[in-house]
Amino acid sequence: MILLRLFWEFFKTGLFAVGGGMATLPFLYDMAEKTGWFTAAQLADMIAVSESTPGPIGVNMATYVGFHSAGIPGAVIATLGLITPEIIIILIIARVLQKFRQNKIVDAAFYGLRPCSVGLIAAAGLLVVKVAMFHLDKFEESGVFADLLDWSVFNWKALALAAVLIVLTRWVKPAKKLHPIFFILGSAVIGIVFNFTKT
Repeated sequence: MILLRLFWEFFKTGLFAVGGGMATLPFLYDMAEKTGWFTAAQLADMIAVSESTPGPIGVNMATYVGFHSAGIPGAVIATLGLITPEIIIILIIARVLQKFRQNKIVDAAFYGLRPCSVGLIAAAGLLVVKVAMFHLDKFEESGVFADLLDWSVFNWKALALAAVLIVLTRWVKPAKKLHPIFFILGSAVIGIVFNFTKT
């Protein structure tokens, strides 16, 4: 039963996550709340692993979630669930796009999908920031606004690392030329050395 559910959940994600792999993240957060297969903290770890491994993040996330939920069969089924609607849609579009690309309705539809993609990716980014940079468990349990004013809400190590990475990738010329894998590996080493754990 869990395999059918995995296929269905990822089929829906593949069908509606417009804008690439990062756009699947809001769907995965919703899936975590709805199914209980994984927590938001586990999802943050999955994102880190998926971003650090070769291949599209959406497919990596589907494989990881499927494996986490139901082993190797789950990984295969979740991945198939994610890519099936995309393959069907691409085949249909390839067949008819050339014919209808100049159509005003089709052009307007593509133009309307752009802000949708931006919104989904921005929402995913904010969810990742929330999990990685803040400890909001206490506030989410109590709902008391005063809990947000406590300094322990901030994950200071993560904020410091993010600030350093922003400076290096935006304003330090030699660092700007480095491949992103160096920043990923460096961050992993720093996480181990400075004991980056969610407490």
